Amino acid sequence: FKGTFFINLIGLTSGLACTLFIYLWVNDELGVDKFHENDHRLFMVMERQQHTGSVRTTASTPGLLAEALKEEMPEIEYSTVATPTYWMSGINLSNKDHAVKASGKFAGQDFFKIFSYPLIEGDENNVLSDKNSIIISDVLAEKLFASSNDVIGKAVIIQHDQSYLVSGVFKAHSSNSTEWFDFVLSFEVMKEIEPGMLDWGNSGPDTFVVLRDGVELNQFNQKIADFIQSKSEDTHRELFLTSYSENYLYGDYDNGVQAGGRIEYVRLFSVIAMLILIIACINFMNLTTAKASRRLKEVGVKKAIGAGRKTLIGQYLGESLLISLLSLLLALLLVGILLEPFNIITGKQLTLNIDRQFISVLLGITLFTGLIAGSYPALYLSSFKPAAILKGKINGSVGELMARKGLVIFQFTISIILIVSVLVVYKQIQFVQTKNVGFEKDNIIYFEREGKLLNNLETFLSEVRNMPGILNASSAMVSMVGGGNTTSSIHWEGKDPNNITPFAKRPINYDIIEMLGIELVKGRSFSKDFATDSTNIIFNQSAIQVMGLTDPIGKVINLWDNNYQIIGVVNNFHFQSLHESVDPLFFILAPDETQKIMVKIAAGEEVETIRQLGKFYQTYNPGFPFNYQFLDQDYQAQYIAEVRVGTLSRYFAGIAILISCLGLFGLATFTVERRLKEIGIRKILGSGAFGIVRLLSVDFTRMVLTAIVVALPISYLIATNWLGDFAYRINLEWWFFIGPGLAALFIAWITVSTQTIKAARINPIDCISDE
Repeated sequence: FKGTFFINLIGLTSGLACTLFIYLWVNDELGVDKFHENDHRLFMVMERQQHTGSVRTTASTPGLLAEALKEEMPEIEYSTVATPTYWMSGINLSNKDHAVKASGKFAGQDFFKIFSYPLIEGDENNVLSDKNSIIISDVLAEKLFASSNDVIGKAVIIQHDQSYLVSGVFKAHSSNSTEWFDFVLSFEVMKEIEPGMLDWGNSGPDTFVVLRDGVELNQFNQKIADFIQSKSEDTHRELFLTSYSENYLYGDYDNGVQAGGRIEYVRLFSVIAMLILIIACINFMNLTTAKASRRLKEVGVKKAIGAGRKTLIGQYLGESLLISLLSLLLALLLVGILLEPFNIITGKQLTLNIDRQFISVLLGITLFTGLIAGSYPALYLSSFKPAAILKGKINGSVGELMARKGLVIFQFTISIILIVSVLVVYKQIQFVQTKNVGFEKDNIIYFEREGKLLNNLETFLSEVRNMPGILNASSAMVSMVGGGNTTSSIHWEGKDPNNITPFAKRPINYDIIEMLGIELVKGRSFSKDFATDSTNIIFNQSAIQVMGLTDPIGKVINLWDNNYQIIGVVNNFHFQSLHESVDPLFFILAPDETQKIMVKIAAGEEVETIRQLGKFYQTYNPGFPFNYQFLDQDYQAQYIAEVRVGTLSRYFAGIAILISCLGLFGLATFTVERRLKEIGIRKILGSGAFGIVRLLSVDFTRMVLTAIVVALPISYLIATNWLGDFAYRINLEWWFFIGPGLAALFIAWITVSTQTIKAARINPIDCISDE
């Protein structure tokens, strides 16, 4: 009984701990961005862009959209434009005594009326009314002024150049927010920095609105669908609103239609939690009924003295609930111990908050586990007739045996599906991390162009190129990883007026194409030998295909009402994640527009070279910290969600296999007990230990083989569906499925052998003797 009790306890504790971990993760995912007071009326403006044969959906909108919508649409109470935080990351902020790096955004006047970032100081109606003002978080205020109080009117200098006066202090955002920023500037400043924001043909910032109470969303979407068309010549850009807080979970679109997103992972892990809990409950059933023969006389005696079936069912369900409660307490202890490592894996800040909701969930899980786990044993044990029990005439029915085998088959089916899924996720992540993306990303660092580098870029780059260990240095507007700005204000001879394909914009400096190893397939790169290259342009192959140009070199295109001559075509490279196909892109030579300095370092000399570069940087550009990033890390960061899901799946699959093996152990124990006399007789008639082991293992092998047959087609469908989210993906090999199946079979044999070998060594006299 001790062995059975502890195996039950381990199985249920493991299952409940997994369930609690997944509950905490799922609950946090469902709560992301839900804290805003206007949540039910807060929407993000999206664009559907009709391309040839497809529809592209993007959150990037024209910079003038928020103001125009509020002026012309009475259904809108508030609206604001806001730039993505990555546009202003790693910005140097200082006062007389302190300097820190921070991230910020440009936003419209209604920003703090729309979003619930409570103002500790300042008035939400006018904190952004002056373009010379800055609103900072309480955390940033503490760093700059050692206090978040009485800082209104104090000066904050950005990049040691432009001074702004603090007009407000907001409370830093919560951990379940998708927005992470330290300061906000007026969007009027952005208009001066980037006049292209005033062009309806350009997209970049995000637009958010709060609808008035009672506005019907579908009707309003129909009303604004053609809004951009009324402002420009773009006849194939359609606006619509989507819930801001739901965009985190439902942010994927397929040909203009919402197609899920992170919600798929929420559903996946919710199902995994339920399945692992059910697997643990199945173990309880199998182990309890396997040991039932030792409680038959107890049942017979109780029934003989008048105990009813309901009484016995209540007793066994009570025992089950008691074990479930004990398992829950141990699971809570386990979760408390492992919560920090779990947070590291998931990148979250989860805590065990014992509130009413959490207590309700705990009670619900305990009741579910106790009732499910104890129901079959309770019904099974209480169904025997006392006379048959006391005469020893209890024989298991075929239906009962098949039910028990079916439960084990179910356990191993789920375990094999999890193993296959983990393997496919691992191979796909390995694929995206090692695939040749069309440019060199290793041993390249980049940092912000700021301070003296704004005016003395070429001098700095020349000095850096001469440093030991540095192979090359140049600059670009963005790091080459990620979406960046796009424009559809590009025209060429023969262009279809209905073609409004957005082109990714990449202003660069000399040598960046060469330094990144981007292959030229036609023409040449930018060169200082050609004085006219500032009016030349280089496209990628996707752009040439969209434009339908068969002989592009020398052709003239019009970009923002300026003529550019095509001098080169580069091979397609993956500047976005492998979830996406390669979009049209162009390079223009515009050193003054570049914002990131990129440096290629000789392999094996990274540590010393970066140390020397940092030392030189501090001397050349005093007052600005040398904060750098590796380009390959930016690339890997695009797949952080998949990496985390893969890691979690690996742990959960391992636990599912462990629990399933406990279930198989229970069935093996039950079978051996039922067949002890048969084993004894066979040994007396001359059967050896190997023959006994083979006899007892055949049924278990059949069960696992059945599970493999059931699991593999389901695994294939799940893997195919998940890989469908990647434009570039692995091919599903046969061994992805056969391998996990054979592994499960091998694990099952090892598990069963612990009981079958023990049975084969039993003295036959002990087997056939009556109790």
